[in-house]
Amino acid sequence: MPLRFRLPRFLLISFGLISVGFGIVGAFIPVLPTTPFLLLAAACFARSSVRLHRWLHENRLFGRYLRDYREGRGLPLGHVIVTLTLLWGGIGYSVFSVVPDTQLWLRLVLLAIAVAVTVHILRVSRRKDPR
Repeated sequence: MPLRFRLPRFLLISFGLISVGFGIVGAFIPVLPTTPFLLLAAACFARSSVRLHRWLHENRLFGRYLRDYREGRGLPLGHVIVTLTLLWGGIGYSVFSVVPDTQLWLRLVLLAIAVAVTVHILRVSRRKDPR
């Protein structure tokens, strides 16, 4: 029989709020993914706070994005293009302008992250309407 462990409500709310913060930062920093943090926040809020869970899904900035992702509706092609352009622009700038020539391993890690995120974004179904 599996051992069940429940986190206290305040910890779940704290983890959820921290995840939302990381998700917001991830929208602007290509290396930090947005979606996993928002999904983690939704899971934390679903188990701890109906009000915060509703707020997350009804938020005007990322509520629709989160609902569409969860329901398998995918991303509009325009969002995919903008996302990949920003991702590769940020990673490219970091790899060729910020990371020193002596840190080849770091350049390879950044490029591997960019490739993995690109593959994930391209695998998510796309819809035609920009909504």
